[in-house]
Amino acid sequence: MKFLTGLLAAVLLLAGVGASHAVVRIADDRGGRIGTYVDKYQDLRTSGEAVIIDGLCASACTIVLGAVPHDKICVTSHANLGFHAAWDFGANGRAITNTEATQMLYSMYPSAVRHWIAARGGLTPRMIFLRGKQLLSMYKPCYLDAEAAVPRPASARHERLAAPHDVTAPTDGVLARQPD
Repeated sequence: MKFLTGLLAAVLLLAGVGASHAVVRIADDRGGRIGTYVDKYQDLRTSGEAVIIDGLCASACTIVLGAVPHDKICVTSHANLGFHAAWDFGANGRAITNTEATQMLYSMYPSAVRHWIAARGGLTPRMIFLRGKQLLSMYKPCYLDAEAAVPRPASARHERLAAPHDVTAPTDGVLARQPD
């Protein structure tokens, strides 16, 4: 019986060693076309990968909040979410608010984020930022260990991480691996 228990424990341990805990890290993403982000985040949701928001995630980037399950998102102390109304270019080249797209964007956000936006006047052409304690009251923090705190590449918007350093959240244990 002890042999079977030991064998089972070894099999479970070895099965966990090869498992990849990939994660997508968002930093320095200023957004873009809504449709592009809806498609990108639909694929991310399907993949089951976790998301670390570790810097600026503005405009269409914030769609991640509604597309990826809440328990798959964590935020670092650098996380900074920027929200504004959707817009199109008018005939004279000026930005014109697209009311229908703005409503669609707003409806994608989780209720806590919608309430936060509404308390600040809604989505308007002016950017509003959610960060710090307010953001941490809505999303779990993720902690990078000291070795994993490597400089963020300025050009990287979304970075898939899978390597030997742990990224953890208090309730979920290991979320991902950080590269060297």
